[in-house]
Amino acid sequence: MNSHIVAVPLDKAFRLINHGPTVLVSARYAGIDNVMAASWACALDYAPPKLTVVLDKTAKTRELVENSGHFVIQVPTVAQLNLTYQVGHRSLSQQPEKLARSGVEVFGIDGHDQPFVAGCSAWLACRLILEPHNQDCYDLFIGEIVGAWADNRVFSDGHWNFETADPAWRSLHYIAGGHFYAIGEATDVRAQLED
Repeated sequence: MNSHIVAVPLDKAFRLINHGPTVLVSARYAGIDNVMAASWACALDYAPPKLTVVLDKTAKTRELVENSGHFVIQVPTVAQLNLTYQVGHRSLSQQPEKLARSGVEVFGIDGHDQPFVAGCSAWLACRLILEPHNQDCYDLFIGEIVGAWADNRVFSDGHWNFETADPAWRSLHYIAGGHFYAIGEATDVRAQLED
């Protein structure tokens, strides 16, 4: 594992996605790995930490999540713009070589039999909490976060450091039609209160 990848305490895990980034969802079942992009993911609870993500019924990743009961949420970076777009617009069902063609490299983390996408800034390993009504009616999946990691070049001491990190580490925020924004400049209410 990359020496810059450090564990994040589970009570701080929500901070990895609290800023609303586009995420990558990965899953593995029966020797099949897949990765997809998702815009609708958010923190849900603190203790135990949970998150939600929308996985459409047509997504192969959803099938892998439902069968394995586990998945990983990753925060891709500006440097991964094309990769993020490609995994969001290619289907493993129609393109068995989807991951290779999209430039996806995966790695493992001890104790978690799931594919983690290399090059991201954060990773959240999740155990699926079954909520059949929400999954069937709303495509809404709930995961308990059972492990969290971040790249310390952009996240340390429980906080994102986008303003001091290389701009290539900024998170992506999808709008539509292939149009993304990178997270913007930091503002701090304490600075305004001091004026």
